Amino acid sequence: MCLLFMAKQKKNTSKLKEKLTFKYRFVVLNEDTFEERFSFKLNRLNVIILGSVFSVLLVGVTVVLIAFTPLKEYIPGYSSTALKRQASELVYKVDSLEQKLAVNDIYIQNIQQVLTGKLKQVDIDKDSIAEQIRIEDADFTIPLVDSVFREEIEREDRYSLFEKATKKTDIVFFAPITGEITDTYKPNEKHYAVDIAVQKDTPVKAVADGTVIFTGFTAETGFVIILEHTHNFLSVYKHNASLHKEQGDLVKAGEAIATAGSTGALSTGPHLHFELWSDGYPVNPLNFIDFK
Repeated sequence: MCLLFMAKQKKNTSKLKEKLTFKYRFVVLNEDTFEERFSFKLNRLNVIILGSVFSVLLVGVTVVLIAFTPLKEYIPGYSSTALKRQASELVYKVDSLEQKLAVNDIYIQNIQQVLTGKLKQVDIDKDSIAEQIRIEDADFTIPLVDSVFREEIEREDRYSLFEKATKKTDIVFFAPITGEITDTYKPNEKHYAVDIAVQKDTPVKAVADGTVIFTGFTAETGFVIILEHTHNFLSVYKHNASLHKEQGDLVKAGEAIATAGSTGALSTGPHLHFELWSDGYPVNPLNFIDFK
């Protein structure tokens, strides 16, 4: 029985070998003349070997193309080195912008506190400071370079900072509102504005192109809106009945930003309390704007 099985298996193996090694002739003939153009012999084993070699070469060429050419960027889920570099640069830029925005927010908040009068009183213990300073250890001698520098500053700084700020004339301002001037700019009395009496709900317009940096309500000045312009100018509008713009809005010169009113404890009637600041200092609006 075992011999019969082995003989049968050997017979099947010989048949398979014969099928694989049986040669066929491939001939290409001219259809009209039946002339033989070329021919070659092959068998199933050769076809299998050639197919395997071709498949291996095809896979190898595909891997090389994907790994060493820009075609790999078109594969879903794959990111190139250039894209990774750009993403890293964008992350650094976003971080820098966030830091600058935080600094600008603090700067704007400080300006808002100065213009709206919301300043916190800071108590300083002079005795504790005096204890930390020993007068005998201090050197009060003034170097020659400092003396010359101070003399130059004193010669140049013969006028107040307010007068210096009024010298900027390369920006044109328009009247925010027209009406009767009831109170003028009086820095000695800490009235850094011009009050213009108007009817209630009269449109208040932007004096120049700018950006809204503050909108809010205070108990003393009512509805307040502050614009930032070029050349470090700020325009302040107080005692409004309502505001038409929000913080961060861009406005054009002559665009309505509020309506005049009489809000706030310091208001005695419908009017506009208008201030103009330059480089952090108040200036006389009448030097820049004709309210008639």
